[in-house]
Amino acid sequence: MDTRPLRLPASRLLIALTIGAAAALLGGCAGETAPAASTVTATPPASDTPTPTATPLPGAADLPRDCRAIVSGPVLAQLGDIPLNDPAFGPSGTQSDGSLVCVWGAADAVTTNLRTIVSAVEENPTMDALNALVADDGFECYRPDGGVRCEKTWPNEEFPVTDGRTLYYRSGVLIDTTYSNLAPTGFTAAVVDAVFG
Repeated sequence: MDTRPLRLPASRLLIALTIGAAAALLGGCAGETAPAASTVTATPPASDTPTPTATPLPGAADLPRDCRAIVSGPVLAQLGDIPLNDPAFGPSGTQSDGSLVCVWGAADAVTTNLRTIVSAVEENPTMDALNALVADDGFECYRPDGGVRCEKTWPNEEFPVTDGRTLYYRSGVLIDTTYSNLAPTGFTAAVVDAVFG
């Protein structure tokens, strides 16, 4: 994939990634092939369940605090000189609820960016939300590395690039990555390894 940023004048600046539940994006991982799709069920899916947001749970104190430390050297090499945590993309770094928000992207690029959020969450609402992504939005889920991973990609509506989102849940921690035209190979696996060892 050509990962050169698409750039337009500042008046056309679009920030393609958002933290909120309305964004149906996945991330992190072009080149990581998923097994066949399946519904992951802990409790019955809730039709209107949004993507879980971070809450200050006890496990939040153990979440990582350094955006560069959550990815491996090979992944950092793929990200190259793409800026990390530019203020134009909103809040980043450690948040008041203990979650970590990391954004790679240049403020003057209308696409070519990646946002990952590592947060402490409750299991049942999180599983409901993952099941809703399968049922309502066509995400594929499977169980790698002792957790649940759900993902989806789609064509960007304005530019000839791929957007996507990957969510990985395990032991009260959710890793939620969204991207546009920037999917380093092995990104999610590197974050999982950094968080869970």
